[in-house]
Amino acid sequence: MTDASANMPTRFDFIVTPEQAGQRLDRFLADGIGSLSRSRVKSLIEAGQVFCDGAIIREPSETTRAGRQFTLVVPPAAPARPQAEDHALPIIFEDRDLIVLDKPAGLVVHPAPGNETGTLVNALLGHCGDDLEGIGGEKRPGIVHRLDKDTSGLMVVAKTPMAHNALSEAFAARDIDRSYLALAWGLLPSEISYDGAIGRDKRDRKRMTVVTQGGKHALTHVRCLEAFDAAVSLVSCKLATGRTHQIRVHLSQAGHPLLGDPVYLRRIPAASRGLGETARRAALDFPRQALHAARLGFTHPRTKETLLFTSEPPEDFQGLLRTLRGG
Repeated sequence: MTDASANMPTRFDFIVTPEQAGQRLDRFLADGIGSLSRSRVKSLIEAGQVFCDGAIIREPSETTRAGRQFTLVVPPAAPARPQAEDHALPIIFEDRDLIVLDKPAGLVVHPAPGNETGTLVNALLGHCGDDLEGIGGEKRPGIVHRLDKDTSGLMVVAKTPMAHNALSEAFAARDIDRSYLALAWGLLPSEISYDGAIGRDKRDRKRMTVVTQGGKHALTHVRCLEAFDAAVSLVSCKLATGRTHQIRVHLSQAGHPLLGDPVYLRRIPAASRGLGETARRAALDFPRQALHAARLGFTHPRTKETLLFTSEPPEDFQGLLRTLRGG
């Protein structure tokens, strides 16, 4: 393998050993490189970037034979389609492979119709610049998990393909330590787990719901930390899976929607009558879902060090807590 400058293709050369014979070509090359996902290698093969004895190979499932020589050419990463922007980021930790940040509520993670600029990805592109090696052939940060726009708290973002692959696999294998703080209507038990598959709500495509058929398995462990007049509970939610809106869906389906949730809180909860007027008004007027990613732990993809980060809720969440505690 020879390394080239950032603006030149990178070439990888391999000779198939007798022990490696019989593998799919895409798996053989991905295992040999280590820093590219198998799907990325497959796309490069199909794009004509793999050669054997001077001939282009375009079939990812081709079987390797001992003694054959393969060359994989990885083009330089194309410029990211989202534009780099200069925004301050609340970064907690950063090294060559990844960034851990404390996302504020109101910040959209990824550009989408209606939010093409001012997103976390735009800010990360501006912050990282040439430090990004490129994910999937494009200079962009590797978003391995997301927080909803109005959820605050800890996120990890990959800067290199190696980190992106390793962190994606860790999330898929549920090998990530993460928990959230939330304020939910009603009095929850001291400890309870919600186990219900989550899928798209057929009546409202913006909502997710617990389904009996289809959907994806979801498990949330909830612990009640503090209760306010049996009307509101401060809870810690530990995710055993990572589904869209998982905490919001599980708690709302159980009759304990989050304070301020614009999607899953559709009416004034009866539990609100248990609060004093000041606390009741503050709870009902909270402008976003009261959800904060408070803990994030994982194994560093390169150093294998165990990293653990914690974050206190932002001031709006803290202010609501103070009001609830005052009655």
